[in-house]
Amino acid sequence: MNLSSSKRFDSIASGYATSEVHSGSPTLDRLHTLLPHVDSVCDIASGAGHTGLGFAGIASRIVAVDPAPNMLAEVRRLAAQRGVAVETVEAFAESIPLATASFDLVVCRLAAHHFSDLPKAMSEMTRLAKPGGYMAIIDMEGDENPVLNALNHEIEVLHDPTHVRSYTARHWQELFAANGLEVQACENRCREIPSGLTVKRWCELGNSGDEAFHAIQDRLALTPMDELAALEITRDADGDFRLPIRTLLIFGRKSFESHA
Repeated sequence: MNLSSSKRFDSIASGYATSEVHSGSPTLDRLHTLLPHVDSVCDIASGAGHTGLGFAGIASRIVAVDPAPNMLAEVRRLAAQRGVAVETVEAFAESIPLATASFDLVVCRLAAHHFSDLPKAMSEMTRLAKPGGYMAIIDMEGDENPVLNALNHEIEVLHDPTHVRSYTARHWQELFAANGLEVQACENRCREIPSGLTVKRWCELGNSGDEAFHAIQDRLALTPMDELAALEITRDADGDFRLPIRTLLIFGRKSFESHA
C-alpha cells in the first residue's frame, strides 16, 4: 500500500464501517475457532477495525494499524460505541512503529492484496508476533490457473486501481515458511459472502463509479461460462453478476526460538 491508496481509503472509510464484506464473515468465525486464547491482538491494515474489535472481551489489548487517518477514526468511533478500549497507529504494513514480539496474534484481513511490498510487510508482521505467537491472513485468493488468475486480476483492478495482486495458497505458504511461521491451517476457496455480492454492491462499497461497474459487467458478460463457474461467479435473472468474494485463510505459529 502506498500514499495514493491510503488517500483513496481515507475517502471511503465511512462505508467500511457498515460494509457487510468487512464487518463479518464465515472466515472470521473460522479464525476464532482455530485460535487458542490470545490476550493481545494487532490488526494490520485494519480498515474500520472490525477484525480487531471482534476480539473485544477476549483480548485485553487491541491495536489497529492503518495508513488512512479516516479509517482509524472509524475504528475509534466503533470502539467507543461498543465500549471497547483500542489503540490506533497510523502506519503502513511495511513499517510499523511498534515493539518487536508484542502480540499473541497479528492478523491482516482483506488488505494484503494492496501491499506494495508484501515480503517486507510479512517480515514486519512476523516481527510483531511473540515467539510462540500466531499470524493470520485472510485475503483475496489468486488462482493457479493463469487464465482464471488474469481474469480475476482484471476485474479487481477495474473495481479498485490500487489492487496489486491476489496471491495463491501456495505463495502464502512459501511466505510463511520464509518467515519461520509453521502453517497450522490453510483453507482456500472460502466465501466472505456465501450468497454472493452483486457487482453493483461491490462497486458501491469500493466507490468504484458507474464506469467501473459497467466495465466489469461487460467483461463478465463476455467470459465463457466454464470460467465463471470456476470462479464461482453467478448471474441473477436481471442480468447482474454476483461474486462470492473468494478468499483464503492461512494461519500459522511463530517459532518459540525466534526473537525477530
